Amino acid sequence: IVTRTSPFSFPLIYIIVCVIGLGGNTLVIHIVLHYSKIESVTNIYILNLAIADELFMLGLPFLAVQNTLQSWPFGSFMCRLVMTVDSINQFTSIFCLTVMSIDRYLAVVHPIRSSKWRRPQVAKVVNVTVWALSFLVVLPVVIFANIQKEGGTCNIAWPQPANVWSVAFIIYTSTVGFFCPLLIICLCYLLIVFKIRSSGKKVHATSTKRRKSERKVTRMVVIVVAVFVFCWLPFYALNIINLLMSLPSEYQGLYYFVVVLGYANSCANPIVYGFLSDNFKRGFRKALCRSTRKIDNYDATEQQQERQDESRRALMPRESLRRVCPGKTMTMTMKTSRR
Repeated sequence: IVTRTSPFSFPLIYIIVCVIGLGGNTLVIHIVLHYSKIESVTNIYILNLAIADELFMLGLPFLAVQNTLQSWPFGSFMCRLVMTVDSINQFTSIFCLTVMSIDRYLAVVHPIRSSKWRRPQVAKVVNVTVWALSFLVVLPVVIFANIQKEGGTCNIAWPQPANVWSVAFIIYTSTVGFFCPLLIICLCYLLIVFKIRSSGKKVHATSTKRRKSERKVTRMVVIVVAVFVFCWLPFYALNIINLLMSLPSEYQGLYYFVVVLGYANSCANPIVYGFLSDNFKRGFRKALCRSTRKIDNYDATEQQQERQDESRRALMPRESLRRVCPGKTMTMTMKTSRR
């Protein structure tokens, strides 16, 4: 959430991350909406996460401009809007991953009893609740985000005593938006591991296929969570360390790196889906084949129209061609006649 100026190389990295993140998450949203045969609970949560990541990427161009100019040129309203949207989507991502982990726990440990809760209608309500909760968590950003009087950058203008507010906010966001959700996630997967180990060979042959499917989905969600922790833990850890001791100016590059790493997490999820989910692999292939087929059909149509034009010209008397369609007018007349 905190923004500072950075070396010129980082705005370029921001733009690269933004382009990759927008492209990958747009593809995930497209696949879930158009190529998913079943409106599953997992797909609904993945769609919500992809939307949050997509919107999170939209803040990067503004951050790149600020870091290049070393000031915020977009005005006070845009400062508050961009920081609010950026913060909401940051917390929506971790809350959505927490919900997905709880859903995996229910699916694996309590598959029968949880069936009434693991329904698409319930998942949609949960998604709306996640967005509302994220908005409540970032209310301080909504209230205090503004252009700094010193430096002219977009940041949080805390009231006095500013240091106390800043420390309290870092502890608050780190606890509510990262460490508590991480504790819930770890607990869910610990219980899942115990359940899988205790099941052993007790699983009946009729449910073996279903169990394998559940384990594949669980593995995918575990890796998504692991990538999230890898990308965001350095950011929160550095903020906590900065509370205990002031980092020397030569460590500024480390701060810029952990910020980029946090944003890069939104690029990683589509890659994880592509490698680990069979459904998404099929969706990627269908989307690619469909776009290729459209190009091939367009080329074939153009070639067919050219052949029809040649045939019509061959059948038309030369005298009428000279009188009616001299020069370039002939081509326009032929196109009009086709319509």
